[in-house]
Amino acid sequence: MAKLSITVNKTRCIGSGDCVETAPAVFQLDDEGKSEVVNASGADDSIIVSAARSCPVKAITVVDEAGVQLFPPPKK
Repeated sequence: MAKLSITVNKTRCIGSGDCVETAPAVFQLDDEGKSEVVNASGADDSIIVSAARSCPVKAITVVDEAGVQLFPPPKK
């Protein structure tokens, strides 16, 4: 399991909770109903990326330890 950098764009987040459903040990909703990362190593990398993909507004960015953006895919 690589060390991932996970960020949530709070401005973009609509609080759908899909990420929490997919990776509850990694994400939770804060007092404002926005997603936040509570444990970046709380699930396998594939589950964390799946949680980011589940976000309907693409508010979650996942970058691996080498600096490669796993999600969303970098624009070319």
